[in-house]
Amino acid sequence: MTNAIAFMLPPLLPDMQEQYHLSVASGAWVFTAMTLASGAGFVLIPRLSDLRGDRTTALASGVVMTVGALVAAVGHAYPALVAGAALMGLGSGSMLLPLVFLRRLLPGSAIGVAVRVSIIASGIGVVLGLTGGGVLVKYFSVDTFFYAMAAVLALTTVALVAVLPAERATSRGRMGVLGTAWMIGWLGLVLLALSQGTVWTGSLPYILLAAGVVAGVVWAVAERRSSTSVFDVGLLKKPYVSASCLSVGLFGATDGALLLLVTYYTQTPAAAGYGLGYDALKSSLLMLPFALSMFASGAAAEKFVAKGRPGVVLVFGGLVSAAGFLWLAVAHGQPWHYLVGSAIIGLGSRAGYSGGFAVPQYAVPEDKAGMASGMGGTAMAIGFAFGSAVISAVLGSGTDAATGLPKESLYTTGYVAAVGMSLVVLLATGVSRLRHPRGIEMRPAAA
Repeated sequence: MTNAIAFMLPPLLPDMQEQYHLSVASGAWVFTAMTLASGAGFVLIPRLSDLRGDRTTALASGVVMTVGALVAAVGHAYPALVAGAALMGLGSGSMLLPLVFLRRLLPGSAIGVAVRVSIIASGIGVVLGLTGGGVLVKYFSVDTFFYAMAAVLALTTVALVAVLPAERATSRGRMGVLGTAWMIGWLGLVLLALSQGTVWTGSLPYILLAAGVVAGVVWAVAERRSSTSVFDVGLLKKPYVSASCLSVGLFGATDGALLLLVTYYTQTPAAAGYGLGYDALKSSLLMLPFALSMFASGAAAEKFVAKGRPGVVLVFGGLVSAAGFLWLAVAHGQPWHYLVGSAIIGLGSRAGYSGGFAVPQYAVPEDKAGMASGMGGTAMAIGFAFGSAVISAVLGSGTDAATGLPKESLYTTGYVAAVGMSLVVLLATGVSRLRHPRGIEMRPAAA
């Protein structure tokens, strides 16, 4: 369900913009707010599972997501839409709970299988998300979509509470809520300045950007001295962990970019001089190969990671994703262009996710499984938010005087920017390779 939420919302943004009379940048901010809030969820929810147990954490996150869907459905206003999306994003940090409790309940040799099963489940969620939202909006309305989400989330929460074992906490300590809120705050300022900088006039975007950067620097200094830091900085010093987290963030950024670029181009009316004039459902179906190709690369990638060769997986993911975006930069005017491009990108990004999420799990003891998952999840959420903010800025940087829509050439610029994000993965992996020429021994640390 959490993967479905992440991929269900972007294709619906044009419908939301029409209903609430929003600009491209303002509409995309709904998605950015959700992904940014999920960054907080990826920190807090796995840590809560370490401190309070998996069943309690599943209940809390499910309630938060259900309330978020109801707020968006009942509010009938743009602020309620943003608030509801943010609450759904916050609760979606429970996406990582299966990996956490499987890490606790299974022996070390089975972790690889657990990762593969989680990847398959997430792929199913992506498929459901890309199709389900489009069906609801096509035949009903945006409000119906959120009401349906509230009902399904409530049922899912009840099911999880019924089947999860009642386990005791595996570690002690505090949550680090202040550090998490501070992190999301300064990131929000930076992303707000990037996404809205082409809409707002005057010096406000620059003031927000400067404030966000300064707050981020102060946050980093404070975290190094805090006894309840968001992450254990020592984990980032282990072989390939920092490169894996950065790579997960970059793959998240490219996925966010893909969702927005495909959504807005394919749903632009052909009368504008470009675009396919599709509705949300047809637009989503063009990205189904993206989800389906994840099944092919995920299991194969994890085998390389288990052999201590995560660099191979990350480089493969970066190169393949870059190739897919380069294809779409050149060819994005026909439906089959998207079927080919999204399949290639899905093949690369899922391989990258497999390696990026598995490495921290192998590097930490059992009592820090939640923190390890949170590191990768937060990086992914920040990447999604960053990618969507960059594409919002690109598409908002120039509009056609006659239609008020983004210029067609800006879509090529957006795809080229995504190529650059993919290639940075190679740089990060190369640095780790130089620092750790022997690779990494992929065995779980003792609890």
